[in-house]
Amino acid sequence: MKISVSMLSTYLYCPRKLFLQKVLQVEEIPKESLVLGSIRHEVYDFINKAEENLVKSITEKPEYEKLREIYRQAYARKVREAIIRNRARIREVNLDIVNVFKRTWPYITAEAEERAQNIFNFIKEHNVYGDELWGKLIPKIISELSIESDTLQLKGIIDKVEIYKESYIPIELKTGKAPKEGLWPGHKIQIVAYALMLEEKYQKPIKEAFVHYLDNKEKRHITINPFMKEEIINLVKEIQELLEKKSLPNYCENRNKCVNCGAKETCYNEQEVDILMSEIH
Repeated sequence: MKISVSMLSTYLYCPRKLFLQKVLQVEEIPKESLVLGSIRHEVYDFINKAEENLVKSITEKPEYEKLREIYRQAYARKVREAIIRNRARIREVNLDIVNVFKRTWPYITAEAEERAQNIFNFIKEHNVYGDELWGKLIPKIISELSIESDTLQLKGIIDKVEIYKESYIPIELKTGKAPKEGLWPGHKIQIVAYALMLEEKYQKPIKEAFVHYLDNKEKRHITINPFMKEEIINLVKEIQELLEKKSLPNYCENRNKCVNCGAKETCYNEQEVDILMSEIH
């Protein structure tokens, strides 16, 4: 049974929460961060699908400002469309669409500028356009890449992948504050899993990966080593066992984690949990 990569980080954070979600089917109370994240992912999915046509449409040497504006206009339209599609969910968390646009746009405009700069620099160096530009472009940037691994028994969606001739670099996008150094444990395990899955899929060594903490505007680097695969495999086995045995884990030792948890109302309601447990036995 393949599990999603996101389960790895949830399990590390709190096994009981994962059990409530996946075995007892407890739904989290909608949170601002989840709704905003969903909208951003919708837009990034468009970005991925639109990139080839955008690049091929460049048939002459552009000024950087003009190129950036092409990207910004295309992305702004999709941000507005995604917000309109999610109006009901936005209302559920007491936000308004103008506020959501203001909070989403900085991430998307940064993506537009990064991609425009990548294209501009490549044209400047290689003097190619249209179909030839797309064919030769390095790195190509893919967003929202679906991926599975039979070996690791994992499936998931990588936020961003930079494609080079001899390698791939996975990048995860995260909101919220970054740790003082390194990566949060859940973020580390996710990006390592994605790196190993890419390596298996494309049969090319993946030596590094990044987690991009958007609120800090900072990319944190991690080196991938062979020992990490065993850690992932063992973690997947633990999670599969948790889901199959249907034995309720204890409460999280660090109760500070419970403060903003969307499942805490059910988690601490022993009567409700007992009823849910009786339904699966």
